Amino acid sequence: MKRGSIAVALAATLLLTACGAEGRMSIQESCEFLKTDVFQPTGNAVQQARQKAEHYRDVAKQLDPSIAAFIETMAGLEEKIASSSTGVATPEQQKQLTDAFNSIGKICPQ
Repeated sequence: MKRGSIAVALAATLLLTACGAEGRMSIQESCEFLKTDVFQPTGNAVQQARQKAEHYRDVAKQLDPSIAAFIETMAGLEEKIASSSTGVATPEQQKQLTDAFNSIGKICPQ
């Protein structure tokens, strides 16, 4: 392959990646997805927190980065909650989860 062809292929790859071709949803698609997400954890509180953390991580991989960052924060909080003996959020963790939900709500208004 000629150097020019390599440079063109590299530039095209970089351009496509920068334009969101890595498989993530747009903001609008992310908001629509979140409106229809009906995930319901099962089990005791610790199991539910673990399931929520895993679900949030899986979902965040698909969403627009501006929304995924808040979902990742929520996943991290749920992991901390799951590691507690009760699986119940502390008041501070509950506030942080509420703040993350509210931040997503600002991006994805009803």
